[in-house]
Amino acid sequence: MDTSNSSSTAPPYSVPAPAWAQIMRRVTQYLSQDCLGGPRPWKLAWVINFQKAGTFPLLGFLMWHYQNTSPAAWIYLALHGSYGLVWMIKDLAFPDPSWQVKVTLAGGLNAFLSVLVWYWVFGWLLISGTSQPDYPLPDPAWFCLCISLCLLGSMIMIAADAQKYFTLRIRRGLITDGLHRYIRHPNYLGEMLIYTSFALLVWHWLPVLVLTWVWGGVFAVNMVMKEASLSRYPEWATYKQRTWWLVPYLPERRGGRPGPASPDRYPLV
Repeated sequence: MDTSNSSSTAPPYSVPAPAWAQIMRRVTQYLSQDCLGGPRPWKLAWVINFQKAGTFPLLGFLMWHYQNTSPAAWIYLALHGSYGLVWMIKDLAFPDPSWQVKVTLAGGLNAFLSVLVWYWVFGWLLISGTSQPDYPLPDPAWFCLCISLCLLGSMIMIAADAQKYFTLRIRRGLITDGLHRYIRHPNYLGEMLIYTSFALLVWHWLPVLVLTWVWGGVFAVNMVMKEASLSRYPEWATYKQRTWWLVPYLPERRGGRPGPASPDRYPLV
């Protein structure tokens, strides 16, 4: 996924990132990596990959258990299950270094229970019949929308992560071309489109609540901290002025206080 698209050495002229973002980062880092201290028996990547790799067989089991072979169930299996497999292939081809950090036992469990396991609940809601979707469009049109969002999001996420990974193997610095030519956080945009497709297919209030927490409490914090870190580059101000935060042509507040930040990120997706 995304570490900062630059090296991690910040010059002394950078100013602090917003206090709220620094506090949230310290909280999420403690809960997902350092909680309760003690031995660090596993990498954060192992916890994430367990959830990703387990999604397809779990959803298949739920379909068998609840005897649900509806088109919506099959499509959800194809979308969310295949996304997990795509993630595993991506991790083998260009793994995110930030996921290789060793975490405490409690930290890994927190990462799984506070975010990752809730993504499995999305599928359970639909397949178990707990959610009885009444889509605002005819089913075929709604399925088309969800499939399109998932495919588009997967393409954006993979392209952005691949560009960052291979570019930073050659040179360190600000990445301003490719997908980053237009938006500053294309990988997050891709992930948000993917999980929006899942939430729309389930059509229940709980996925909305979960995504509000993840996007607001984790993604937004990481994007703010990333921009604070990248602001140390002389070309940052010009780059920021000609690009968009997340969605092209969506108005945003320009300026603000840049500052240093750890390039690590912890979006547990």
